[in-house]
Amino acid sequence: MSLGFLRFVLSQALSPCPLRPVSLVASRLARSPSTLRPACSCHFSTDTEGGSTSVSDFQKETKKSDPRARVTFASVGRKIGQRHIQLLGEDGEELGTMHRADVIRLMDETGLRLVAINDDCDPPLYRLMKGKQIHEEQMKLRDTQKAKKGPVQSKELIFSSDISLHDLDTKLRQVVSWLEKNNHVRLTIRARTDGGTPLDKVLTQMVERISVPVGFVSKPSVVRGGRAAMCVLRLASAKELQKRAETSNKNLKHDSETPASLHNSNDFKQQ
Repeated sequence: MSLGFLRFVLSQALSPCPLRPVSLVASRLARSPSTLRPACSCHFSTDTEGGSTSVSDFQKETKKSDPRARVTFASVGRKIGQRHIQLLGEDGEELGTMHRADVIRLMDETGLRLVAINDDCDPPLYRLMKGKQIHEEQMKLRDTQKAKKGPVQSKELIFSSDISLHDLDTKLRQVVSWLEKNNHVRLTIRARTDGGTPLDKVLTQMVERISVPVGFVSKPSVVRGGRAAMCVLRLASAKELQKRAETSNKNLKHDSETPASLHNSNDFKQQ
């Protein structure tokens, strides 16, 4: 028997806590729950009513909300994400491919702003513009988006030519409510008796009683062999209102100048 083994036996005999069998220790470890956790967990998911969203789905949503996918028309300032870009001048002339540092220097020298035209091409296309040009393009884009909202609804109203003024005003108030909702309104009048005034003129006089400025999709015209008249109304556009205002101002100016001109001509004849 070796000396080392004897020392081991004597130390165990003299120790207050004797050795426990290995099988007993192993059984206790098996019964005790492990509190250890993995060092790192890379799983990322959120449960929703429609299913689960993983990391790949989140990355897809991030790509969809990329600010470079522009839906507006505005200046990008001095933050140019690409190193080289294709540049157009203020009047649309091609300035070629330039480094972003040169573009910023050119913006400082001319006082112009940089607007993204096409981010899909390589290198992307930008243009130098004035603030007024950007505002005009924003208004055009807004008008285009309004035009894409959906089809215009059409309303129809039919009444006789001998309608009373009270009933006519009631119906025209209904027409105004439709027009204010950007609907088109078809007005049709039917002849009850063979009157002397043409039906298209009668319909025009009725339209003139409407309290809001209107425009015509189709002007009053006689239909059904002269037994009815029809027109389609809409709200007057801004250009039509401006043109009407200019026409009325010219008429007022002409009326104010006419008496003076006639007076001068009479004086000239007397001389």
